[in-house]
Order: sequence, then structure tokens, then C-alpha cells
Amino acid sequence: MTTDLFDRIRKDKGPLGKWADIAEGYYVFPKLEGPISNRMFFNGKKVITWSINDYLGLANHPEILKVDGEASSEHGLAYPMGARMMSGHTPFHEQLEQECAAFVAKENAYVLNFGYQGIMSAIDALVTKNDIIVYDMDTHACIIDGVRLHSGKRFVYRHNDMESFEKNIKRASKMAEKTGGGILVISEGVFGMRGEQGRLKEIVAFKKEYNFRLLVDDAHGFGTLGKDGRGTGFEQGVQDDIDVYFATFAKSMAGIGAFLAGNKDVIQYLQYNMRSQTFAKSLPLAMVKGALKRLDMLRTMPELKQKLWENTNTLQSGLRAAGFDLGTTQTCITPVFLKGDIPEAMAMVNDLRENHNVFCSIVVYPVIPKGLIILRLIPTATHTQEDISETITAFSAIRILLENGTYKKIAAEMI
Repeated sequence: MTTDLFDRIRKDKGPLGKWADIAEGYYVFPKLEGPISNRMFFNGKKVITWSINDYLGLANHPEILKVDGEASSEHGLAYPMGARMMSGHTPFHEQLEQECAAFVAKENAYVLNFGYQGIMSAIDALVTKNDIIVYDMDTHACIIDGVRLHSGKRFVYRHNDMESFEKNIKRASKMAEKTGGGILVISEGVFGMRGEQGRLKEIVAFKKEYNFRLLVDDAHGFGTLGKDGRGTGFEQGVQDDIDVYFATFAKSMAGIGAFLAGNKDVIQYLQYNMRSQTFAKSLPLAMVKGALKRLDMLRTMPELKQKLWENTNTLQSGLRAAGFDLGTTQTCITPVFLKGDIPEAMAMVNDLRENHNVFCSIVVYPVIPKGLIILRLIPTATHTQEDISETITAFSAIRILLENGTYKKIAAEMI
């Protein structure tokens, strides 16, 4: 006897979904309004905004608004219609690919319509059932979903743990000898939750002993690390050893879309075999022209990255001086680790937003282990010293109420 598929959904809404009635519209799916900036409107009041990945402050930069407006006026948002392979290709797409490739020191690049589905599709295209994937356990959901598409064997190593990596690359090598396949290693340049750089230099060193190719998702490193923001590979001096480099336009570039870069033959293969691009609409020309302008600003305006890092260092040193645990972040991503459960986290964030006018992302189980709370801050080039000082003061105040049990009592009344 079959059951109604939706019966399960109604009974089990998932670890986050079960809080929907309480959380939706405030803790999840919140509505930030006004121009993207260091201060925006939430719930009718202006708040310091630490949850926007606009690292370099390009989202509402006057030069960007001008180019975006002119391109949209000239082309609309529909052109070109169709997938790249059929009718969605333009000289500007080619130009952007050439400039992206040059910027990250690779032979060729391929511009993608979306980052999430793009890297999923790239993983799917790069491996067959005979190949083996080895990947870091803390990689982003888009990589996890890409790995799930793989019909062959995969091994996961402990986050940034090179002993665990070597153990699993050995296992993969033995398996590849049996299947006749190859090995794809996947890491992030910057891990978006904890702010740690992937241990790319150490991974690359294993190439001397083991035969594998390396795919790096550098969504948070592109624009923020390395000379002129060229990424984590440049920061660690191993860009030449990254076989397939991925970056998104949705963070430092404050746009939409992404690109892959690597050797000409590999990129050409991906162009003809990535299902998410072959069967989906091309990136609109207005966004392509906007990306060209943004890339030019990365190259020619080093002061944007310099300001970002001034703010990052001031924020992180101030929080550490106030006794906060930021983990092992090596990047702009600033996670503040606290102890508590989900209801306590909700009460604390409500206080932070309503009484201190500070808006940041809250991270709880199942993204991180039970009993932990991360308040995740993303500094940008647009933040000010006043923003930083007010935030550190607010965090010091809410920590007292978390530790003395006040939020636990408030949470009990909320539920």
C-alpha cells in the first residue's frame, strides 16, 4: 500500500523547517531594504548590515550603476535569448572569458549563467563512473550536490586535515588502479562559514607522489585575496597547480554568474559537456557588460581591496581584544563562535537587531554542530569605524545575556 508523498513532508519539515512558523520573515527569509550598503533597513529601522557579500562595495558604486543602467537600457534583460551553444553567444561573452582567463593566469575561461548549478555541472562533466572524487568535508553545498551526481566512488577527508587527505588519496589511488579511472580532488579556496583558506599549497605538494587533478571553488577568495584580488591560488603561490579554477560574480563582483578557467582543452570540453549550460539560458548581456566593468575595477582600483582589509583587520582585532572566539579565520569572513541552542540564538539575534541595530547572519544546527552558534560577519569596503565600534559594543552586551541565561528564559516564552 502506498502513502501520500506529502504525509512525510507534513510530519517532518526538516531541522530548520520545523522552526518556520516562528522564524520565517525574521530569522530566515528576512527582508533587507534600501540600497545595498553598510547600513540598510530591516523591520522599519536602519541597521548595520554585516550579511551582504559585497566585499568591495561595488553593488551601488556610481560607476557600476552607470554601466548597469546603460547596458540594461540598451539590451534589456532578455538578450541574448537561448543557451550559449544555440543562440545565446555574443562577442562580449567571449571578451569576458578572455579577460577572466588573463586575470587568473589560465589559458581559457568559460562564463556560466549561475555559480551554484555551474560548479555542480562541472563536477558532473569532469568525472565518469570509473573516476574517484576526493573532497573536503566542509565544502559548500553546491560541491556536495555536484558530488552526489557522481555515480562512481568518492572519499571525503576531514576539513583541512592533510593526514586525512593523504589517507583518502591513497585509497582513491588504489581504487583508480582497479577501475582504470582518474582522481578529482576538490577544495575551496576560502571556506565560507569559518573563513579558513583551503590548504591548497599542501594539497598541491601531494601531486609529486599521487596522480590527481585539482578543482578549486574560490567564490570567497576571488576579489579578496592575492595580488589585485586574483584569488587564493595567488595568495598561496600555487595558481599554476590548480587545474580547474572556479569563481563567482555574485560576491566581490556584486553581480550574477560565474566562470571556470583552466587549460584550453579542458575548458573546451566543459563548454561542450556541461548540461547546466548546454540546456539553460545564457547569462544576459547587461550582466556580462556589468561584469566586464567590475573586473576592470578589480584590476585598476586596488584601494577597494585595501579598504576591505583595513576594515577586516580592525573588526577582527577589536573582537578578539574583547575576548571573542573567531576560530581560525584567515580571510575577511568573520565568524563569532558562541555556545547555545537554536531558541537562545533566536532570542539573542532579536535583541541584536531590535535593541542594538546590528544585522548579521546567524548559523546554527544542522549547518554546524548542536550547541554552537555562529554570528557570521562579512566586512566590506563600505563599512566605517563607527559601524565596527558599535558592533563590538553590541556583541559584548549580548554575550552577557547569553551567558547568564537571560536568552534561555526569553526563548522559553517565545516557543
